[in-house]
Amino acid sequence: MNSVVPYGPYVAIICMGIVTATLRFSGYWLMGNVQFTPRIQRIMEALPGCVVAALILPILLREGAPAVVAVVAVALLMAWWRKEFAALAVGVAVAMTVRSLAL
Repeated sequence: MNSVVPYGPYVAIICMGIVTATLRFSGYWLMGNVQFTPRIQRIMEALPGCVVAALILPILLREGAPAVVAVVAVALLMAWWRKEFAALAVGVAVAMTVRSLAL
């Protein structure tokens, strides 16, 4: 251990945590005072769908039919049942089944 600062790593971790929390909370505080235009409001509402599409589309293109069938199964279950964990479990099971059948 360093004799100059015996608890140096712990102090550094605590300081990084404080800085991170401060930056996150100040961002919420600053953006809480900003009025969005209708255009920016529409963009912010559409953003989560864009992020999901950007994450899922490359996987579908790379993995092929098993991934497409699994995502369709998950989407249908989510629309019908609204249980994320159950839909995820069924999606994994569907992907495993389709892969084992070599479709």
